[in-house]
Amino acid sequence: MNEKKDALYLECYSGISGDMVTAALLDLGADEAVLRKALASLPLDGFGIDIRRVKKAGLDACDFDVVLDATHENHDHDMAYLYGGAGECHAHDHHHDHDEDAHEHHHGEDGHEHAHHHHDGDGEHDHEHCCHDHEDAHCHTHDHDGHEHHHHEHRGLAEVLDILNKADLTDRARATAVRIFTILGQAEAKAHGATLETVHFHEVGAVDSIVDITAAAVCLDNLGIEDVIIPVLYEGTGSVRCAHGVLPIPVPAVANIAAAEHLNLHITGAKGEYVTPTGAAIAAAVRTSDQLPAEFTVSKIGLGAGKREQELPGLVRAMLIRPAGSAYAAQDIICKLESNIDDTTGEALGYVMERLLAAGARDVQYSPVYMKKNRPAYLLTVLCLEEDIPALEEIIFAETTTIGIRRVRMERSILKRRLCTVQTSLGEVQVKECEVPCCCAEEELTGSTEKRCYPEYESVKEICRRTGRSYQDVTRQILHDLAKNKED
Repeated sequence: MNEKKDALYLECYSGISGDMVTAALLDLGADEAVLRKALASLPLDGFGIDIRRVKKAGLDACDFDVVLDATHENHDHDMAYLYGGAGECHAHDHHHDHDEDAHEHHHGEDGHEHAHHHHDGDGEHDHEHCCHDHEDAHCHTHDHDGHEHHHHEHRGLAEVLDILNKADLTDRARATAVRIFTILGQAEAKAHGATLETVHFHEVGAVDSIVDITAAAVCLDNLGIEDVIIPVLYEGTGSVRCAHGVLPIPVPAVANIAAAEHLNLHITGAKGEYVTPTGAAIAAAVRTSDQLPAEFTVSKIGLGAGKREQELPGLVRAMLIRPAGSAYAAQDIICKLESNIDDTTGEALGYVMERLLAAGARDVQYSPVYMKKNRPAYLLTVLCLEEDIPALEEIIFAETTTIGIRRVRMERSILKRRLCTVQTSLGEVQVKECEVPCCCAEEELTGSTEKRCYPEYESVKEICRRTGRSYQDVTRQILHDLAKNKED
């Protein structure tokens, strides 16, 4: 019988950032030696790693810090700089219980003294909000208070992927890191009117952010995490300064990630930035569900601390949980919207479907029906999450002639699933991997599971266009390669 692995529940009630996630996973049991070896293999200079125990809001927590040398150091952790221009002060008198000089300097692994680097949000780096197409990577600027800021390397996504490919990472850790960077790149490109291929932005180019994201991916892989539950991300309000001006909170990259990846945001009354672009990208890349089981047991807990001192304590809590009864199919809530439409053209209905799917609908269907007086019509059915209902209903009313929409809230059972990228003879393919309970002919459910993979439409379509092969032929080849890989 296969032992069912626990799911990871990330509790983000005071935001999320890359170093907070890594710290929480280390506290959960990720192997520090494995992490250090992986990070040491990155073809990057100018950084060291500091892992220590700290006190945050009186709680014992793990702190993961990327320690940069003087060349790569920035000073954007200055609370007055970040928030002072917006007329707000977010600093509080709470501090990590480090040594008295812990916030001054640290010694890297090579024994040389390096400036201690603090991160943005509750742990990430504030330069991550800025994007550039062209700029001198070695210039310096001064803010209005005279602070000097180093401009870090402005690498693009292709350069970062080359760094990851040269590092000594497992295939799974590398794939996770690539997905995080891709989500981040798409969000920054949208924010700055660039493309994924041309955007050059700090969070991809900066050494510290490359290390943070790689570290989170390595720790997830080392723990063998397959299912990640992230119900909601708590964010603050106000504005935060970056190198090129004051940005509203949530910053544009975070808002774009939340919109594109359907992350659930909760805006608190706390002033300040709590969800960083890197943190949002990690959440979007690794989340497999936003629904906690109705009842569950907790196997282990890890607590990761952030660097900033704000109204809410910067903590991410990671818990390994198991649903009560060890059910393999998770319980979930889905909503159904229905409307009868008899005087809208087929072209208009096709456009409505495109808009609804783009706005977050999980599925859209049209069924031919006969209404009163035997009028032929279509029954529009939309499956969606409850929080998406207002936006989807607005589209239906605007784009069709209906004057009423019926709502039904339904419970459903869904198989555990995750999107992953696999290597096949036709190249990389994105597949949906589902975990299916096994049934024996003479017994009840045994508790063991099998995994089934379903190629994603967009991946198959891209291969068809590139190779000229038919959709059915490409699908058969992918399934054949997946079965062969499973046997090997």
